[in-house]
Amino acid sequence: MIFYKSTNRLISSLEDEVNFETALFRGIAPDDGLYMPTKIPKFRFEEIKEMKNSNYSDIAFKVLNVFLKNQISEQHLKFIVRDSYDFEIPFEKLNHNTSIVRLDRGPTLSFKDFAGRFMARVMKVLKKNDEKITILVATSGDTGGAIGSSFKGLDNIEVVILYPKDEVTDFQKKQMNDLGCNIKTFEINGKFDDCQLMVKKAFNDYDLINLNLTSANSINIGRILPQIVYYFYSFLNCSYDYLPLIFSVPSGNFGNSLGCEIARRMGLPVKKIILAVNENDEFPRFLKKGYYNKISPSKACLSNAMNVGNPSNLARYFDLYGGCIDKNGLVNKMPDLEEMRKNIFSASVTDKETIKTMQDLFSQKKIIVEPHGAVGLKALEKYRTNSNDDCNAIVLETAAPQKFSNSVESILNINLNMNKIENSKANCLVQNDYNDFKIKLIDLQNK
Repeated sequence: MIFYKSTNRLISSLEDEVNFETALFRGIAPDDGLYMPTKIPKFRFEEIKEMKNSNYSDIAFKVLNVFLKNQISEQHLKFIVRDSYDFEIPFEKLNHNTSIVRLDRGPTLSFKDFAGRFMARVMKVLKKNDEKITILVATSGDTGGAIGSSFKGLDNIEVVILYPKDEVTDFQKKQMNDLGCNIKTFEINGKFDDCQLMVKKAFNDYDLINLNLTSANSINIGRILPQIVYYFYSFLNCSYDYLPLIFSVPSGNFGNSLGCEIARRMGLPVKKIILAVNENDEFPRFLKKGYYNKISPSKACLSNAMNVGNPSNLARYFDLYGGCIDKNGLVNKMPDLEEMRKNIFSASVTDKETIKTMQDLFSQKKIIVEPHGAVGLKALEKYRTNSNDDCNAIVLETAAPQKFSNSVESILNINLNMNKIENSKANCLVQNDYNDFKIKLIDLQNK
């Protein structure tokens, strides 16, 4: 059985390790750290090859069962993955050594559907019937819609979504604000990092203890585990003769790429993980210079879901490489930088480069990608130029172009035939102040 431990390593010995259920419903550890498995299970290479030609849900069962064995029955887990993954996951070949995996075909047109749908079904199975919980979600765009859609209508589960007022598209706002039912939205007059900080503060606020708070952000280990699966699926569909692949991952809070890092440690042949970021370049600078400075406030870019100046999951990366960093970006112990650089490359992509990448791909191949996918493609190009590495690569397309129709249509001079999106209002408008958020959260829950 696999247990989970805080990245801060500050919990007393009585609560040093917890099971998956505890980590899932807590969301964050009592010492403000993030939960990580105490060990990462490994597949033999032959076991990975045996998954070839399996459908996505069967691969998901095999990968997730090694983490959840003795915590969720195999019968329940098989139902959860089959019910979660009922949409296609196509691949698009760009040239002889680069493919795109489209993770944008779920109900909310985002890769967040893979984790959101899994989490909702797992929580439904594990939660006591009469127990009421409140899920807090900070979103830079896509997480809110995916989590809201996944948890809508579930008994005794309230979902509260916080999003930055001016950095979310109209499409994304409408997806979140129109869900209704047990889904509430808070529009924050600030940045994503402000939303994220409010959520983290709320977890350790004694005044909110009766709300039974947990999180569905990627700070929750329940979001990370299902994101391991599509790396196995992509490898098995795209690797020639099972040779190692490069994965280029559009990255904001770093939960998506973390799935690839864990998959690599499980035995998946991964040659390099590219963390593709926009102009919020705190991590590429850290890899290059060896010291970490968060970006505050974060920079607003076309790839708005990646406008993160201090990624939460950096704590998990540090932990895996023997280091420790707290939620405020203070490095308490340096990771093994040499080993990190061996496995990871990170590149920052400007909005100008994002636009040119989208235009070049469309004019040359008539393939449409939205800004986040374009950042992944340009970062791969930078890696190839830097390393002369011609190895086969997969770029993750994390959202459908429709979600960013205004920028996509303007940049490519095309019409995506979208219906006009009407104004959509959140339940609450909150100033960039934790006490204002807290008062309105309590008020909303008491209604």
